[in-house]
Amino acid sequence: MDYAAILPLLVVLGGACIAVLVEAFLPRHQRWPAQVALSILTIGVAGLSLGLYAGGEPIGTTTLADALAIDGPTLFLWGTLLALGLGSILLIADRSVEPGGAFVASAASRAAVGGGVNGGPVDDPEDRSYGMVGQAPTMQTEVFPFTLFALAGMMTFCAANDLLTMFVALEVLSLPLYLMCGLARRRRLLSQEAAVKYFLLGAFASAFFLYGLALLYGYAGSVKLADIATAAAGSAKSDSLLLGGLALLVVGLLFKGSVGPFHTWTPDVYQGAPTPVTAFMAACTKVAAFGAILRVLYVAFGDTRWEWRGVLWAVAIASMVIGAVIGLTQTDVKRMVAYSSIAHAGFLLLGAMSITEQGVSGTLFYLLAYGFTTLAVFGVISLVRDADGEATHLSQWAGLAKRSPIVAAVMTFLLLALAGIPLTSGFTAKFAVFAAALGDGMGPLVIVALVASAVAAFFYLRVIVMMYFSEPAADGPSVTVPGAFTTAAITLGVLVTLLLGILPTLALGWAGSSGFVG
Repeated sequence: MDYAAILPLLVVLGGACIAVLVEAFLPRHQRWPAQVALSILTIGVAGLSLGLYAGGEPIGTTTLADALAIDGPTLFLWGTLLALGLGSILLIADRSVEPGGAFVASAASRAAVGGGVNGGPVDDPEDRSYGMVGQAPTMQTEVFPFTLFALAGMMTFCAANDLLTMFVALEVLSLPLYLMCGLARRRRLLSQEAAVKYFLLGAFASAFFLYGLALLYGYAGSVKLADIATAAAGSAKSDSLLLGGLALLVVGLLFKGSVGPFHTWTPDVYQGAPTPVTAFMAACTKVAAFGAILRVLYVAFGDTRWEWRGVLWAVAIASMVIGAVIGLTQTDVKRMVAYSSIAHAGFLLLGAMSITEQGVSGTLFYLLAYGFTTLAVFGVISLVRDADGEATHLSQWAGLAKRSPIVAAVMTFLLLALAGIPLTSGFTAKFAVFAAALGDGMGPLVIVALVASAVAAFFYLRVIVMMYFSEPAADGPSVTVPGAFTTAAITLGVLVTLLLGILPTLALGWAGSSGFVG
């Protein structure tokens, strides 16, 4: 066991276990400050250990009986996950935007009677999303160990060198997220519905993944990625088990990455989950899922890419078209960003299909850029509020620039980054991925991606136009002054988005510093 290589992962897992003990033994009024301090300290120590190991010119290695591969992409993905995890913890910990925090005091709390729109009953189908519990001074602090366990699962998921380890990591990262989706303080019924839907979506993903794993084991006699690659390259067996197993395995991964047409219920989950949890899922789960997709396609199936590339072409086109076209019809900001993420998943597939060093580095850079931009976007969304909580309907954002010019300016910059406008990280990331796809002979797919980007830009610009060129309603929502935690998270996202757009060289160089080991 190479303890130095896996120390960041051990630190996060250890911090999560200590956080469970904090929940068990500390009085309730002491848990929030203890959990916040412990979570930030855990991520800080893990980041420091990662920096010390990466700064020592590490050589790609496998450890834990070859279960984990610690190589250049793993270190980059771990650094990205820890940085995004820190921003997510800051959003989760904030108790100033929503009094008492975004999370309910008790997970068993039901929606209050009469908590619907205009005081209607919450069991009214028209009002099901507005049920809420009374304001309590505390929040469910179990969300902090959940976050750390999910983060540890994500780190293991993108470093897994065999499919069985990858499956265990998939469950470790998913189970806490199912619970976190149902902990919203407001709109309790919508939050609980999101938790159930995400659980069912994850169950389908796990089932596909596990069935594909079984078929590949039957074909190669091993679940290690390198052994599968060896069997695929030099076997006289029928390829039915190989291709069937690959198809099921990739479908499971595409479910987790919210790639269309395997995005079912993703917009519902984004809308219903507490916004800090939505930010955590949108940023970190995407990084982990595509990190795993990259490793599987590059290490295990790189030599058989001509068999599967055509199918993934169709999947990428479907994801880009679904995200861009259906995103145009959305009237809820969180759902709009959800369909935006589906379109971005299609762009990411372009890099993942390019089995080249440029494709790997471009995809890793895209994940870094997209993660920070999305984190900041959801931080801003949490600030626009009315009497019922977050005001996420597009009409409620009309004239926002006149109410809060700073918030409108920040949101505009972030939306332009998602659209891929120059001098933002979104432009640099798309350029890197599209260039890699062109270099690997996928010109027609790049043309489709450019058209989808132009279509998707419309719904980003629509929000900007509404904020600046529409009159605010007299009873429109207000903009809450963010606390220190939310301010820090949004500032972090904006600064990284700007720096990666102006000075991307360092991050691109790190992303392309070394390849996968098997």
